[in-house]
Amino acid sequence: MEFKLGYEKLDLSFEHAYCIGYSGRDVNKTKAHINELKALGVPEPDSIPEIYHLEPYLFRQEKNISIIGERSSGEAEIVVIFDGENRYVTLGSDHTDRELETVSIHKSKQLCAKPIAQSLWKFEDVEKHWDDLELRSYVQEDGEWTLYQEDKVSGILPYEKLIESLNEFGANLNKTVVYCGTVPLVNGFKYPEKFKAELVDSVQNKTIRLEYGVSKL
Repeated sequence: MEFKLGYEKLDLSFEHAYCIGYSGRDVNKTKAHINELKALGVPEPDSIPEIYHLEPYLFRQEKNISIIGERSSGEAEIVVIFDGENRYVTLGSDHTDRELETVSIHKSKQLCAKPIAQSLWKFEDVEKHWDDLELRSYVQEDGEWTLYQEDKVSGILPYEKLIESLNEFGANLNKTVVYCGTVPLVNGFKYPEKFKAELVDSVQNKTIRLEYGVSKL
């Protein structure tokens, strides 16, 4: 898979992939969110946070993904890529089938492609202001873009805690992509025709963008 690091091009391959769910920093808010989802039929996670081991083939850079069903949606996620001694940060969307989510969260994540941006940053370039990075996403319905998510990465568990959770799970962190968590929805779930997201570094005035369409099979 080809990425841009400034003017440089990197060809990275993944042998392992993980999504970290329920990774909010405020545990009480996370538990409240779990109860909200439970009322919608979504089963409780076995742990907080919850690690989902996924197939690397799910991760795509295409401009369009195909889904089955009427109720799927994306989630803007900060992503860490591990490649030997190197770590990179980028942006992804944890696109999920919301109907299957009520049966099995793990299966719902495994069903959909996981779009990932084409640009990335060196982890060490953002490490000191990790909490100040911002995630935003938008959905398009009937041709109109609407703000869907917006918050700082400080709403997600600190990087060190994320790594601790992955190590406890037994994750292999070499040639690995990790979707580290998302931020709250502005106004509930939407099931869009198009989805776009931004990872904003206001300290260095840089932004990574991701946009894709959703086609129903």
